[in-house]
Amino acid sequence: VQLQASGGGLVQAGESLKLSCSASGSIVRIDAMGWYRQSPGKPRELVALVRSDDNQLAQSVKGRFTISRDMGKKSVYLQMNDLKPEDTAVYYCYAALVPGDSGSLLQSDYWGQGTKVTVSS
Repeated sequence: VQLQASGGGLVQAGESLKLSCSASGSIVRIDAMGWYRQSPGKPRELVALVRSDDNQLAQSVKGRFTISRDMGKKSVYLQMNDLKPEDTAVYYCYAALVPGDSGSLLQSDYWGQGTKVTVSS
């Protein structure tokens, strides 16, 4: 199973970016997909998460970021509007899923390679 993320870049404050992440490989079920981020010297933090019955957004991004999911494409998207310098971080795609080759049907956590978002003031 692999998570491939894209969409990071350098923008100015107030601008927008959209991150995309797709899961590939043998997958039985995806229970959650979302995004975490990590800034230098800080722990990785949850930005947004989508499950079948609810979405979760960090308080710091509510009203600016929107998470969406395309189950058919096994993909998750993060639309980031009104970006602020404090949003600068490496953003990691995350999925909680059941892989098809495990033989146990146990859910595991998977991470993408990270995509860097830099917001200049």
